[in-house]
Amino acid sequence: MRDITHKQITLRSARATGIIFCSPETINKIKDNQLPKGNLFDVARAAGFMGAKLTPQLLPHCHPVAIDGMDISFEFLDPAIHFDQFSEAVLSKAGIVIYGEAKSIGRTGIEMEILTAVSVAALEIYDMLKPVDTALEIGHIKLLEKKGGKSDRKKFFATSPTCAVLVCSDSCAQGTREDRSGLLIKRMLEEARAEVKYYSILPDEKHLIQTQIKQWVAEDIQFIFTTGGTGLGPRDNTVSAVSEILERDAGGITEAMRNFGQMRTPLAMMSRGVAGSIAHTLIVTLPGSSDGARESLEAILPAVFHARKMMKGGGH
Repeated sequence: MRDITHKQITLRSARATGIIFCSPETINKIKDNQLPKGNLFDVARAAGFMGAKLTPQLLPHCHPVAIDGMDISFEFLDPAIHFDQFSEAVLSKAGIVIYGEAKSIGRTGIEMEILTAVSVAALEIYDMLKPVDTALEIGHIKLLEKKGGKSDRKKFFATSPTCAVLVCSDSCAQGTREDRSGLLIKRMLEEARAEVKYYSILPDEKHLIQTQIKQWVAEDIQFIFTTGGTGLGPRDNTVSAVSEILERDAGGITEAMRNFGQMRTPLAMMSRGVAGSIAHTLIVTLPGSSDGARESLEAILPAVFHARKMMKGGGH
């Protein structure tokens, strides 16, 4: 199964639909409660719920997810109601439209669960109608919408944010150690559709770090990510250098990074990272280790890019 441990835990939702076609006479029997197997929709709804819960057992690559909410509803196919959802060919037939909606808070989406729920509900209706109708047909099962995770990325920024990456490391600046975390940050930002305009390496000296950050702020670089100098070592000066020049604190960002990291290693609590703004630029200090930098970015990307709109007065 695919590794999803790097994903954020977020609210995820999905909606799906499907149709089971039948004869007009069968529709009348349903409305008149004349089916030999009794109540149709309550049983089909229960079957759909069970199908959703069993999805990981049916589809080998599906991760088990907590289904925090689910609803399945039914409507008789009607051109006056469904004219904007289906083609004329579909609307010319008789049938039952199945709708499903589900919510989950987790690392992966719930679209396969709701698609399974709709499919199983359709199969249950098929089973209950087959004694009275030999022309049953299931079709048009599809996902209508999904939210959460990658599906929400477009809402955090309309255009590519401009970024700068600053490696704060004595050894990298001296050339005795190869930088890895800075290049990793650069790649992850670019994968998130950001434009990395600058990538620089400096020794962990306060005045050098502050001077470089102020230059980028003056150029209106929207986001500055530093790496290194967030620990408890005698030469870890980045945090104090950045803290001294911040105009506004954004502690929620570092809180999210530490919480995310703490789920993976107890050493995350040692990070003294800070985040905040100067003018309309957001500065985030990331750990110097590659794993720490990666996990910290996984915790905040791409939602952190929404900060630019807020700093410009756009609100949420």
